[in-house]
Amino acid sequence: MSQSPTEPRFFRNLRALRVPFEPEDLAAIEAGELVSLSGVIYTGRDQTHRRLCALLDQGAALPVDLRGQLLYYVGPTPARPGRVIGAAGPTTSYRMDAYTPRLLELGLLATMGKGPRSPEVRAAMLRHGAIYLATIGGAGAMLSGCIKKSEVVAFADAGAEAMFRFEIEGFPAVVINDLQGRDLYEEARRK
Repeated sequence: MSQSPTEPRFFRNLRALRVPFEPEDLAAIEAGELVSLSGVIYTGRDQTHRRLCALLDQGAALPVDLRGQLLYYVGPTPARPGRVIGAAGPTTSYRMDAYTPRLLELGLLATMGKGPRSPEVRAAMLRHGAIYLATIGGAGAMLSGCIKKSEVVAFADAGAEAMFRFEIEGFPAVVINDLQGRDLYEEARRK
């Protein structure tokens, strides 16, 4: 029998957070802290980021309001019959680094993927009061169980790289970069 990621034996001592965030929600969160996310998030990979920035270049409105939001770097697989979504594991985050500072300027408060962020993105997160979370690479099938509803909201022609709106419950992640400028990966390398 598979175990739910929200069961205490799987993850312990998770701080529950609702998305979208209010800026004050992130003030007490520290790098290394485990969190459990619930609410509404949006997804985006390379194509989505390029297209969002192209819309901004044209002076056009974005398909969603990013203020207070979390953007999850994922390209989910198609859902099997009776499932909300297929595997939904994280994509390597540095691939979105060229676009992230611009989206943070719009009020995006968190991004989530896997791997470290560039110094430029980390500086932009500090300037705009945003955090970076990582979730479990290689556990896309398990993570999909935390997604209760999924719909494409933009760029449907991009397939798995379309922008999705996920309703999530008990989605596990770890804080990598906090509002104080701490970086969990750097701290782990020093130890």
